[in-house]
Amino acid sequence: MPQKRLSVVVTRRLPEAVETRLTELFDVTLRDDDTPMTRAELASAMSGADVLVPTVTDQIDAGLIGQAGERLKLIANYGAGIDHIDVETARRRGILVANTPGVMTDDTADMVMALMLAVTRRMQEGLAVMQRGEWEGWAPTAFLGSRLGGKRLGILGMGRIGQAVAKRAHAFGMQIHYHNRRRLRPETEDALEATWWESLDQMVARMDVISVNCPHTPSTFHLLNARRLKLLKPTAVIVNTSRGEVIDESALTRMLKAGEIAGAGLDVYQHGIKGNPELVNMANVVMLPHMGSATMEGRIEMGEKVLLNVKTFADGHRPPDQVVPSMQ
Repeated sequence: MPQKRLSVVVTRRLPEAVETRLTELFDVTLRDDDTPMTRAELASAMSGADVLVPTVTDQIDAGLIGQAGERLKLIANYGAGIDHIDVETARRRGILVANTPGVMTDDTADMVMALMLAVTRRMQEGLAVMQRGEWEGWAPTAFLGSRLGGKRLGILGMGRIGQAVAKRAHAFGMQIHYHNRRRLRPETEDALEATWWESLDQMVARMDVISVNCPHTPSTFHLLNARRLKLLKPTAVIVNTSRGEVIDESALTRMLKAGEIAGAGLDVYQHGIKGNPELVNMANVVMLPHMGSATMEGRIEMGEKVLLNVKTFADGHRPPDQVVPSMQ
């Protein structure tokens, strides 16, 4: 029996290889440009499609899901994070939600190390001097940063990405510490040479670098709030490639301006694309436009995960990366 041709709407432009494969198998509506859909466009897409393929820029909330057409049965997210989708409301409507875990692990962990190095070695300041044509030559005391070797790294969230960061940081000679909802198995801890801290407060107060690698959930919103940020050493650095909502960005900004925290490397922001204009011109802050997973290899692998989830669903089976609401 030939495979059912599902109606699939893709909300953003994906790598050409991914779009081509999707259109070979399904009746696909592709986005004409690479701008996020408006709420009205999302509502229209969800009214007549069998499958929606959104990205992190699409807020699929209870209101939109409530208006969705009866045909919509799968939201196959292009990305691992699902905090922009109301999974519980989707479940009540009988709509499955799937994501693309695992494929962004190495790319994101690489970006953590890049940001860590950029901040601690003051690369942004050096780049700015070169771009302005102000470099007057080498000097013994110019652009003095700090080395990573021997420093304490505190990883907040020891899932796939957190563990990948630990392996990379260990190669730099860093001491690995972590706080996680659940302690790792002893053999995993031993392999990573990682020390578990039950108390986040105690860990934060003793680290030289904090890497935020936990997802955004109701329990992790502002997990690094003003009180916890004040526990950091004034020489400490924060790197966030997870979700901006995990850090109280206003408090972080105040402390960076006051010199109470040495620096920050940020790839995500509490207010999304608007970012934080106060942070932009700080010499001790490196800001990137959410490009932690931005490799061609990774984005194609994400698309392959989406394709497998949709194809498996079309064949009448549960998508391999179906999200369970209670696990959020």
